Amino acid sequence: MLKLFEKLEIALDRSFEKKARQHASVYGRRSFISRFGTALVGAGVLPMLPFDRFSEAQAASMKNRQDTDENACDYWRYCALSGRLCSCCGGGPSTCPTGSEPSKVSWIGTCENPGDKRNYLVSYNDCCGKVGCDQCRCSNHERDKPGYRMGLNSGISWCMANNSSSVHCTVAVIVGLADSAAA
Repeated sequence: MLKLFEKLEIALDRSFEKKARQHASVYGRRSFISRFGTALVGAGVLPMLPFDRFSEAQAASMKNRQDTDENACDYWRYCALSGRLCSCCGGGPSTCPTGSEPSKVSWIGTCENPGDKRNYLVSYNDCCGKVGCDQCRCSNHERDKPGYRMGLNSGISWCMANNSSSVHCTVAVIVGLADSAAA
C-alpha cells in the first residue's frame, strides 16, 4: 500500500512539474506578476461594489405603512429613518427636543403616504447635543444606499458639523412632494 502511494506521489510530482514547465515556457515572470497584481487590485475593489438590496427593498416596500401612530417605526414618513424617534424622546416627528439642535447635514428619503398614495421627500436630521435617547429604536432602510455615497446613507452620525457630535434622536421633516421635485 505504501508503494502505491509513493508511485502516485511521483506521478503527481512529474505531472505538476511538466505542466509548470509548459506554463513557464509560454508565460514569463512579468506576465505572472502582472496578472497577480491585477487580481490583488480587483480583490481590493470588490468591497466597494454596490450591495444588491433588491430583495430587501422589495420586502420593505411590501410592508404596510400606517399614517396614524407617529411613535411607531412603521409610520409612513419613517421609511428611511435609522435611529431613535424624537417623538418618543421629548420632541415630535419634525421637531427636536428642548436642549438639542438639528444636525446641519442630513440624508433624504422618498416615502409614500398611504393616506393619499403620494410620494414625499423627507429630510432626516439627527438632533444633536444631548445624551442619546434609548427609546423607539427604528432601523428602516428603504432606498438606502451603501456607505461610500455618504449623502445617501443613513448609518452614520450626522452631527459631525455641529458643535456637539452626540446624537439624541432623529426627526423626519417633510420637504415636499417627490413628484413635483422631479418636474
